[in-house]
Amino acid sequence: MASEKIHVYFMPGMAANPSIFKYISLPGDRFETHLLEWFVPEKRMDLKEYAHIMIGKVNHENPVLIGVSFGGMLVQEMAKLMPVRKTIIVSSVKRASELPRRMHFAKYTHIHKILPTGLVNNVELLAKYAFGETVTKRLALYEEYLSLRDKTYIDWSLDQIVNWSQSDPPENLVHIHGVNDPVFPIRNIQDCIPVKNGTHTMIIHRAKWFNEHLPAIILQ
Repeated sequence: MASEKIHVYFMPGMAANPSIFKYISLPGDRFETHLLEWFVPEKRMDLKEYAHIMIGKVNHENPVLIGVSFGGMLVQEMAKLMPVRKTIIVSSVKRASELPRRMHFAKYTHIHKILPTGLVNNVELLAKYAFGETVTKRLALYEEYLSLRDKTYIDWSLDQIVNWSQSDPPENLVHIHGVNDPVFPIRNIQDCIPVKNGTHTMIIHRAKWFNEHLPAIILQ
């Protein structure tokens, strides 16, 4: 009798759509993959309430949740509300203490509230927020990946990130982090699997590494 497949749910990073996972391929005989998408939150909704709605889109018991960047923060909130086999975060943080100094500064000064988020249709600016990169040479690429250009959503995302207060990660959490991540510098990160030459967008640019290592990470 064939063993039952493990259901793996992928959550993209801020403003990104699931196409960031198009190069990720898990063995089909062992895993079944599912893609989650951001939606624009209701007024005054916090990340926990958002996570409660998102788990309604998970249709299998005891899944693996994989989240990138802000999506990694979201899947951790989801894992607090439902039984999961494992939570894997990529290019993200698992404690508020791992956020960079500029985000702690924003929390207390509210400077993030005066950022020009009304310019979200400017893909270069949005990529700077979401990926920490200047994208002049890859503009068409990021036009594809960064599709949720809604000011309400961007304002909400920035506010949820800088005010995230988690101190204890959920159980069965694995943190994969790029050594060259400019958004969440690895010097602030504890207990992670480091990826050599990995940047904040390594889920796209280092897909080969993930395809080679994710199956074992999920099963261990």
